[in-house]
Amino acid sequence: METTLKIGDNAPEFSLSATTKEKIALSDYHGKKNIFVAFYGMDFTPG
Repeated sequence: METTLKIGDNAPEFSLSATTKEKIALSDYHGKKNIFVAFYGMDFTPG
């Protein structure tokens, strides 16, 4: 499923594994912190 976001849109709920192997969800920080998420395709991968 692909979602296209526009400037000002709220991010959809997601979770990721932290470097500590702990699962972190966007909702863990909702209303508590400002969040900046950046995705770099192929970053830290061979090729």
